[in-house]
Amino acid sequence: MNLKPSKNWVDTHFHVFNAGEAVAGARYVPQYTAALQDWMALAQGVGVTRGVCVQPSFLGVDNHLMLQALKAHPEALRGVAVLAADTPADELNALHTAGVRGIRLNLAGVSHDVAAWTRADRLWRTLHELGWHLEVHTDQGALPEVLGQLPSDIPLVVDHMAKPTEARVMDVSIAALVQRAQHAATYVKLSGAYRLGGVDAASLAHLWLHELGPTALLWGSDWPCTNHEHLATYDVLFAALSAWVGPQHLDDVLSHNPQRLYWDVPVGA
Repeated sequence: MNLKPSKNWVDTHFHVFNAGEAVAGARYVPQYTAALQDWMALAQGVGVTRGVCVQPSFLGVDNHLMLQALKAHPEALRGVAVLAADTPADELNALHTAGVRGIRLNLAGVSHDVAAWTRADRLWRTLHELGWHLEVHTDQGALPEVLGQLPSDIPLVVDHMAKPTEARVMDVSIAALVQRAQHAATYVKLSGAYRLGGVDAASLAHLWLHELGPTALLWGSDWPCTNHEHLATYDVLFAALSAWVGPQHLDDVLSHNPQRLYWDVPVGA
């Protein structure tokens, strides 16, 4: 594939962590280190020059490795944090200054009870003021029930193609996001094709392109593809995007959309 890279192509989903480090009771403990410099070398090899470092669930609310990455490359990187529902506004403001632009609820493989978040009015209010978004990762087919309990007016990013049970318009997850997108900013991350439970990634990507349009799509490598490391061939993961959406939409997915979501929200908003 011979693509002419934009200077601002963005990988909106990669992780950094150290071998053997995880919170107590984590369902996954990495046996290797995912280093920032390793991701950067792979990304730059395909013309990606910016990234969004997403806090992995097994590190809990200890975001210090992600924040170290942002501090090292403040212009090139943004972050998505994992936080408690009662996180105070001054902490959120400090994270914003550091380059964080959203919070993540990773419910995959654990309880989808989000009761604490339905009572987090103060946190949602601060997120609105900062211009942040909510990123959600659920088990396959579980997205609509979760969305029904969360604010409907905050920008939303859904991980790993939303993990519907089928690549069909009438699938409940797809229908829920199409409906939501009519009144609130809603993005689907084209990532984690190996996390779709047998749903064909290309068919699903084509469906999202048709139903939401190119301005609602993001791309993430999901590097280093935990539990699927044998598929973590960065150039192959990247090349799939062009096949999914066509080269004519690459700048939307890789540059314009992430720029709007992660970089156009100013420090001190």
